[in-house]
Amino acid sequence: QVAAASGHTVVLVDQSDEILKKSTKGIEESLKRVTKKKFADKPEAGTEFIKNTLKNLTTSTDAASVVHSTDLVIEAIVENLEVKNELFKTLDKFAPEHTIFASNTSSLQITKMANATTRQDRFGGLHFFNPVPMMKLVEVIKTPMTSQKTFESLMDFSKAVGKSPVSCKDTPGFIVNRLLVPYMMEAVRLFERGDASKEDIDVAMKLGAGYPMGPFELLDYVGLDTSKYIIDGWHSLEPNNPLFAPSPLLNKLVEEKKLGKKTGEGFYKYK
Repeated sequence: QVAAASGHTVVLVDQSDEILKKSTKGIEESLKRVTKKKFADKPEAGTEFIKNTLKNLTTSTDAASVVHSTDLVIEAIVENLEVKNELFKTLDKFAPEHTIFASNTSSLQITKMANATTRQDRFGGLHFFNPVPMMKLVEVIKTPMTSQKTFESLMDFSKAVGKSPVSCKDTPGFIVNRLLVPYMMEAVRLFERGDASKEDIDVAMKLGAGYPMGPFELLDYVGLDTSKYIIDGWHSLEPNNPLFAPSPLLNKLVEEKKLGKKTGEGFYKYK
């Protein structure tokens, strides 16, 4: 959406036409919300903006067939290294030599993905934050093999879609999640020890630290399965780091399929 809205030609690729229809509808709805604010006193300009943005967007279920005319590939599929690497291996065969590959992963090593391709110097991380149309931040990740030219192109692209890029080396969780995930886990440990209720911890962090959501609200929003997946991955990388220690309560909730907002119950219940 943000790429198409800033004048880029975009091909959105997913596994089925059904998913793509749903995605396109979601983008349309999101654009309507954006135009209500952006063009409050000029509804005609808003309609034009939506029309022009959607004109820049096409869809496909075959990534290999569209990648031959692409300058930048941004992958945002399931957080599974093997699945990501399979995709990158395939696209590497069909993409032109100049094409830059980027992953939107929040927790996996970019270097491991780059190594699945023959374009390690044209590979980096572009980590956008949810919801992307609202959030200004993009983390641009440079691996030891990423060329300066590629890094600058990724920074320029981030600015061209209206974001504020920050740069980070290929370290677990980059900047935001490296600080945020241990903080959320520490909140769970505080609750597990019985030092404070989850409600009071949430209120304390919102009113005392100015956070828009408390740690338990945020965990439910992110998805407890996603949070567990991240912490388990980091724990296997650094088993002796106490910040990355797993949580029995989090594991129990995931086992019970209480994954947060998306399942109707996590640390809190949702109607």
